[in-house]
Amino acid sequence: MSIYLHTLHLDRFKNHLSQVYGFSEGLNCITGANGSGKTNILEAIYYLSYCKGYFNMQDAQNIMHGEDYFVVRGDFEKDETPVKLTCSVQKGQRKRFKRDEKEYERLADHIGHFPSVIISPSDADLIREGSEERRKFMDLVISIDDRRYLQDLLDYNKALAQRNNLLKYFSENRTHDEVQLSIWNEKLSGYGKRIHATRKTFFEEFRPIFQSLQSEVSQGKDQADIVYRSQLNDGDMLNLLQGKAQEERMRLHTLVGTHKDDMLMTIDGHPVKKFGSQGQQKSFLIALKLAKFQFIMKKTGVKPLLLLDDIFDKIDDERVAYLVKLVSNDTFGQIFITDTSQERLDRILADSGIPYECIAMNPVNAVLVTN
Repeated sequence: MSIYLHTLHLDRFKNHLSQVYGFSEGLNCITGANGSGKTNILEAIYYLSYCKGYFNMQDAQNIMHGEDYFVVRGDFEKDETPVKLTCSVQKGQRKRFKRDEKEYERLADHIGHFPSVIISPSDADLIREGSEERRKFMDLVISIDDRRYLQDLLDYNKALAQRNNLLKYFSENRTHDEVQLSIWNEKLSGYGKRIHATRKTFFEEFRPIFQSLQSEVSQGKDQADIVYRSQLNDGDMLNLLQGKAQEERMRLHTLVGTHKDDMLMTIDGHPVKKFGSQGQQKSFLIALKLAKFQFIMKKTGVKPLLLLDDIFDKIDDERVAYLVKLVSNDTFGQIFITDTSQERLDRILADSGIPYECIAMNPVNAVLVTN
């Protein structure tokens, strides 16, 4: 099943006062200097997929400076059926999201119907930052097609907060109630077991997809791997909680559970964070995101929109050309690429023979150029 965004309307979104952009069904390039607004176009498209921003999830901060609202509207075709999606945010009011003229009661009901996958330099946080970033990556991919998993996450986090509050209460009041604590142990363990089982199954499916794509992106130069790390790999969560009881009473928070899970990322058997070059890390992340694309397509039956934000910096032209050819095959649908260099894209795309359209941005307006 394919989706196609043919028109994007931006009203007071970031630095776009009131503009309309038209796109081709295939490859779309958006070029311009930093600050011209090209990445903001991708941010707007991401809003229409997930009802939130990718680069800035604080809705009010995506409103143009000095204004009090923004509206993003996309005119789509989904299997040749026209669909209009509208996201509007006004300061002091709740976010509103409509499909055609019908407003969603729950934003979660929209997720998975118009998916997109974005690849950006900010993805380096998956390598540089702590385990929370990598859990977010897992959770988003899994929950796109698994509503029960999403509910388990919400329930787990509520139980975790309650249990942590109870540990602090015990300390502050110099008391301890094992029966009360055991209730939250049971709740947390039940949700945790299901989350762990789902994540384990996810890695069994996702890992070979990633490895195959990483080999393609690196042209066979690197052997990369991802491994699911969890305390629950080594034992039952309830037993693990009981084993940490004394330490938790001292540290006042829960030390065991799926909120500690992580994804170990390696190249040639070594941690990519410490031993991967800048180019290797970027290839690793590109393969990870392309694997996300294929996994979502497999689960939902929908080809996500592919958004490539300024990813060609610090990658040699040969690898860039190979990547463009890779994502332009029949596996992928509509693609958006941003870059600061029109000349670089024209050179690479001309050599590839792939048809494309280009929007040349400046801080004031946009000009459409067809190649």
